[in-house]
Amino acid sequence: MKLDHEGLELFRQMLLIRRFEEEAARAYSQAKIGGFLHLYIGQEAVAVGASAALRPDDYTVTTYRDHGLALARGMSSNAAMAELFGKATGCSQGLGGSMHMFDVEHNMLGGHGIVGAHLPIAVGTAFASKYRGEDRVSIVFYGEGAASIGAAHEAMSLAALWKLPILFVCENNGYAMGTPISRSLSIADVSRKADAYGMAKDRFVADDVFTVRDRLGVAIARARKGDGPSLIEIRTYRYRGHSMSDPAKYRTKKEVDEHKMRDALTRLRNELLKKTDVADRVPEVEQQVETEVAEAVRFANESPEPTIDILEPTTYKGAFAR
Repeated sequence: MKLDHEGLELFRQMLLIRRFEEEAARAYSQAKIGGFLHLYIGQEAVAVGASAALRPDDYTVTTYRDHGLALARGMSSNAAMAELFGKATGCSQGLGGSMHMFDVEHNMLGGHGIVGAHLPIAVGTAFASKYRGEDRVSIVFYGEGAASIGAAHEAMSLAALWKLPILFVCENNGYAMGTPISRSLSIADVSRKADAYGMAKDRFVADDVFTVRDRLGVAIARARKGDGPSLIEIRTYRYRGHSMSDPAKYRTKKEVDEHKMRDALTRLRNELLKKTDVADRVPEVEQQVETEVAEAVRFANESPEPTIDILEPTTYKGAFAR
């Protein structure tokens, strides 16, 4: 594990996601956030490790559990929290909400609510990169619950056929909503699906953010060279239910506690505190994160609601363009 100022920055990003999500849960319980809310608590190492391996101009596409990736790719906490609150200052002007965060500036192209349907979208961005002669890479995240969706197979088949610069990253958190993987897949190793398409594969546990960065970095470099796509299964875990409406009674407290013992955020913090050159910075970073998240909540609370005049241009923009 490389523990220097880079480690401190990765810790900051992971902690920011954790505290952002915890405050989002609090706001949801106060009825400040409506609709669904899918928290990323426990999976932070995946988004942060992936972003550390990517370039700013690479494309990322993900599921409705999207707040963590949005923050890791550079979206401001203010814009993310305001979007959850449905405010006009949010990243999607308050019209997308929790499940549909977009940040074109940072090439974070959603936030998609239909299970598995976003994989072909990422294949489209990868095709565009290859068609234009660019060396940009696309990476698409999906859960193991989407591993058997038809659109996922169609996307992988085409990406492999055309050797597109894309990574299919399965965030296997063990449960498709409340259904354990043992009841939804005949083969627990999702990465083996890569064999059917002749693409490269990898499989590992996300208990170390540097492992995520380095293992994904290999596949990213391969895609950037023109050697085609990869399917990467990252075994992770969410500490909360599928969404805020899910009490997660399908698993035991013992199971959750065992996973928390291997928490990547706690592990990195403990390692940083052992290093004299950065140990004294840890409390400082923690305070910075607390201040940033508190400011995001204040900003979201005080931001205006979307007005009716944005409905027509956001709904019909381009539809009737001459």
